[in-house]
Amino acid sequence: MMDVLKIATAGSVDDGKSTLIGRLLYDTQSLTSDKLEAIEKSSKQKGYDYLDFSLATDGLVAEREQGITIDVAHIYFSTAKKSYIIADSPGHVEYTRNMVTGASTSQVSIILIDARKGVIEQTYRHFFINNLLRIKEVIVAINKMDLVDYSEEVFNTIRADFQALNAKSTFKEQTVNYIPLSAINGGNIVTTSENMPWYHGPTILDYLENLKATEVHEKGQFRFPIQTVIRPKTSEYHDFRGYAGKIYGADISVGDKVCVLPSLNESRITKIHFFDQEYQSAEAGSSISIELADDINVTRGDMIVKATELPTIEKEIHAIVCWMDHKKMVIGAKYMLQHHSNRVLGKVENILNTIATDYSGKSPASELALNEIGEVVIKLSKAIYFDKYEEHKSNGSFILIDVATNTTAAVGFIQ
Repeated sequence: MMDVLKIATAGSVDDGKSTLIGRLLYDTQSLTSDKLEAIEKSSKQKGYDYLDFSLATDGLVAEREQGITIDVAHIYFSTAKKSYIIADSPGHVEYTRNMVTGASTSQVSIILIDARKGVIEQTYRHFFINNLLRIKEVIVAINKMDLVDYSEEVFNTIRADFQALNAKSTFKEQTVNYIPLSAINGGNIVTTSENMPWYHGPTILDYLENLKATEVHEKGQFRFPIQTVIRPKTSEYHDFRGYAGKIYGADISVGDKVCVLPSLNESRITKIHFFDQEYQSAEAGSSISIELADDINVTRGDMIVKATELPTIEKEIHAIVCWMDHKKMVIGAKYMLQHHSNRVLGKVENILNTIATDYSGKSPASELALNEIGEVVIKLSKAIYFDKYEEHKSNGSFILIDVATNTTAAVGFIQ
């Protein structure tokens, strides 16, 4: 099976993000002939002497006519080595929630910088969100080098400014790579630019091709949230009782001793099924069903873990949340907290502060408004089984749902 690499992109207005993505699609022959014809026709109509690749990513005609791209678009393309999914989200401050959404399932992030403008406030926000979500691979794409005469000095200055920003990050496990580009001319996107002989690093595609596509939720302890209990009503499988879900954190094997939460009943794995096949072991990231040696009560929302690796089991959590609702979060407000398939009623016990996305620090707060990021304490009606986000991304994240409107009000990261 071909590796799938998920990429988040972020950039300010007119940094050339759409052109970069369009150029990637064009140079990897991923554009359909009708899309290419539309780009050629539109570029001619506008009097351009080049192809306007930014049109490749435009979804709605109305958006294009207004000159804006909203929400998170997912763009797919493939090479002989890999398949790629690009989560393209707008970079403005009012779209912080969209950026968090786009980056939450990505393994690598491309942060675009206009070579004429350098590191600006929005660059800080884009990098802050990468750090918050613990994205390990970051490409700093310094675009529009053609407009600064392909100057090595400009590139070095921007790189030094970004390195100073990187020094403020508390997340030290990421790799940051700097690539100078001219997206409009295709320089260092897929092919090496002859105009920048001083740059000896990879092109964007070279770098992506050589990255190992791994499970977004990195390795940790074994966590198996139950999606559904399988009880076939057939005579052939009359006594079958399987528990289906996705493995997070670590691999599992037949014979492993496990514990079911919240009951704390212990058992042993006797069988692992993937579709109609049976296996002795299964890797993290696999969606499987398992059978246990003991007939114990297990329902959707429960979690199976290794008997020696219990998570934290608490009725109160301390978390950083990105607020996504027009209706403000206030102390005392109640929400449905969804952690994997487990839903628990929760109340905002306290709002500790808001966190500035430009690394300028925290400010005391009593409410959170749309697109704000803050630290909160949430009291739950019953315990959930979690790890800190920095130790286990999948088991340390959750969403808050507005009970009245059923909208996703926030995404949270347990501290």
